[in-house]
Amino acid sequence: MDIKQQLIAAIGQAATKAIADGVFVAGHLPEIALEVPPQKEFGDYATNFAMQSAKAAKMNPRVIAQAIIDRLNEPWLDKALLAGPGFINFYLKSDILYQDLADILAAGENFGQTNAGQGQRVQVEFVSANPTGPLHVGHGRGAAVGSALVNLLRVAGYQVEAEFYINDAGNQMDNLAASVNARYLELMGKTADFPADGYHGKDIIDTAERIIDKHGDKYLSMPEAERLAAFKEVGLKEKLAALKEDLEQFGVNFDVWFSERTLHNSGSVAATCELLKANGNIYEKDGALWLKSTAYGDDKDRVVIRDNGVPTYLAADIAYHRDKFARGFNKVINIWGADHHGYICRVKAAISAMGYNADNLEVMILQMVSLYQDGQLVKMSKRTGQGVTLSELIEEVGRDAARYFFIMRSTDSQLDFDLDLAKTHSNENPVYYIQYAHARIASIFRQVADAGLPVPAAWDQIKLELLTEQAEIDLIKKMAMFPEEVASAACERAPHRIARYAHELAGLFHTFYNQCRIIGVAPDLQAARLALVTAVRATVKQSLGILGVAAPDKM
Repeated sequence: MDIKQQLIAAIGQAATKAIADGVFVAGHLPEIALEVPPQKEFGDYATNFAMQSAKAAKMNPRVIAQAIIDRLNEPWLDKALLAGPGFINFYLKSDILYQDLADILAAGENFGQTNAGQGQRVQVEFVSANPTGPLHVGHGRGAAVGSALVNLLRVAGYQVEAEFYINDAGNQMDNLAASVNARYLELMGKTADFPADGYHGKDIIDTAERIIDKHGDKYLSMPEAERLAAFKEVGLKEKLAALKEDLEQFGVNFDVWFSERTLHNSGSVAATCELLKANGNIYEKDGALWLKSTAYGDDKDRVVIRDNGVPTYLAADIAYHRDKFARGFNKVINIWGADHHGYICRVKAAISAMGYNADNLEVMILQMVSLYQDGQLVKMSKRTGQGVTLSELIEEVGRDAARYFFIMRSTDSQLDFDLDLAKTHSNENPVYYIQYAHARIASIFRQVADAGLPVPAAWDQIKLELLTEQAEIDLIKKMAMFPEEVASAACERAPHRIARYAHELAGLFHTFYNQCRIIGVAPDLQAARLALVTAVRATVKQSLGILGVAAPDKM
């Protein structure tokens, strides 16, 4: 149990004693919440528990607070003080901080791992872009956030599967085939009508050129239906391979690639509709089959099978989510773009209609990304005159900067991506600032090695109590908070919290580095400070690892 949980338990025990002593009545007491005060003079932690309890206890919150303080007797607590209308400020003994540092050193690069998830099985589905062209910047945000969330959940003790849903059925694939067909015919000197909903990217021309290089005029003599079917398969295979390559380049890997086609070919879509018919949640109207989604909170009922017998996208999505829950996940997390916000209610309604708990589906909505360069909004690629692709962005700013900038803001806020800042090698660039902290520590140990100075073989023999400077204490306190930060960020599905934490920790380290000499001080103090920066290095590396960002030893 970490110190924060120990303190929460101690407050609860003190409140129970006060109730038993008749100081105040139990009532319905609130959950005990602790926060780190913004100013050091207000202690290490503070709580407003007494103020939150006042109504239920029918008593002045200051009386409740004092009753709790009087019943606290913990060996690691230096003092607890009543403040304001009923706050309690807690001051920890310095010994507990040194034990925290010793624990961090013992954990090494595994520091921060928790069992908050208790082994729950979670599926995270993200990106799931149509395999009809290259990934763009919006997909990049989903890829970075999704993969960071997967990393975060794993460190927090969840069993996680990352999944990509391949939209390889439906109109978009027909449009891909028709687009490739039109470009093929044009390149072969034939007249071709480009489809109204076709794909105009240069990658479509590239695909047609590769078909010609390999097969020449082979497809000209084919009936158009056969040619379209062939080009659909060629296009899908090529676009999917390019998509996977872009994601791997971005440090994103999936455990499962799930094909939408399999839902249709296996009969899963039809079977799911039959299930919903059987339980009374599908009805027929005007020759179509409708889901009774209004019975489960949707604003209107939805068509699942059109009057021509063709399933809607929703029908496949319902079958897909049925398949997800049949695989036994405790939670299913979908990361969708802002344009899918209105789709949430109908999918949750369908999940309820199938008899599953719709609360076990969580949908994270990603707001839009805007690129800026020289203070101006960038909409088009200089190379193609079309939208900026993910691969172009990586080429421009690098993988680490792209990932960090995509993750550093909450998913529910629009992201203004400053290309100039992302390329800057200065402290103003947050990812550079964090990576420089790790590289600086690596440089310290290179200097130690070059000077032939001793590095302790066992950190538990170090006199950590020599670390008394405020910059040192601040670093230890910040690192001690990391496991809780991981657990909270995982619970909130908020990887941006880790990005913020890493930046704050790096700031404290740079302050320490500028204020406290490490090499050349008294041997015991030097060893203690080397222990401290070893712990910082491990914590920074774990933080960056969650974000999918490298922790370089040289910059």
